[in-house]
Amino acid sequence: MAEAAEKPKVKVRFYRFHNRLKEKAAGAAGYKGTGEIPAELLAQAEAALAQMSEDYPDWVSKLIERMGDQHRRCVDTPEKRRSYYEELRRIAHDMRGQGGTFGYPLISEVSESLYLFTGPNSGMSNNHVEIIKAHIDAMRVIIKNRISGDGGDIGKQLLQSLDAAIKKYEGRT
Repeated sequence: MAEAAEKPKVKVRFYRFHNRLKEKAAGAAGYKGTGEIPAELLAQAEAALAQMSEDYPDWVSKLIERMGDQHRRCVDTPEKRRSYYEELRRIAHDMRGQGGTFGYPLISEVSESLYLFTGPNSGMSNNHVEIIKAHIDAMRVIIKNRISGDGGDIGKQLLQSLDAAIKKYEGRT
């Protein structure tokens, strides 16, 4: 047996970098020091968010109407349903993150359900199109009645009705 060749020694170098993220964050807005957000800037941001929350129902109503248009197209031209589902899914994706931010977590919950329901492997039957309509109708009710937060008993009933519609049209009992 031949003697194993001796491997050359490897030099390893360790580099330790100073983490300056906190300093950069503090300096990015022109403030040096702790990296804390000044109270006046925080108050301005909270006021802007509150204003956006007031405008949210009007703003999201337009998105719900776009969804309604896509649903009608699904009914009128079934051969193009996949492309309409894709648009519905894009809108639902945007809405699912916004609802909770602006005080309407039920919108986020229904949007999440619609987003999942219109995925690439979703069914294209007329029953599936009816389930999409049930989602859109639920969103309309939430916004029209300004059901914020979890909606209490009304919110629970609305989600139960949506679940019942899904079970009915998918043939589950």
